[in-house]
Amino acid sequence: MTELITLLAQTATGTPDAANPASMLTMLIPLVVMIIIFYFLIIRPEKKRSKKMKEMLNNLEVADEVVTTGGIIGRVVSVKEDTVLIETGSDRTKIRVLKGAIAENRTVHDTTEG
Repeated sequence: MTELITLLAQTATGTPDAANPASMLTMLIPLVVMIIIFYFLIIRPEKKRSKKMKEMLNNLEVADEVVTTGGIIGRVVSVKEDTVLIETGSDRTKIRVLKGAIAENRTVHDTTEG
């Protein structure tokens, strides 16, 4: 880290050491490697999860069994643009929740088309 600060200070003052391409390359390689590691360990998996969640919410259908983020389990009665009406329990209590509050769809759908 101190080397990077020194390099930046030398670049700003225009000292001849900063013009050495080999020293600049040795300083940038660890930084580039760290960015690549962060991308593959943090950013890319989060994008995949987000895409999968959005796809699940867009494919909600009536009679799907869902779990909300609060832990409520129920069956979908109706799906609107941004809300879902779910029916819970044997007494048929209906709850309207936001689509974003659906954490999981437990119903398995056939993906093969005949």
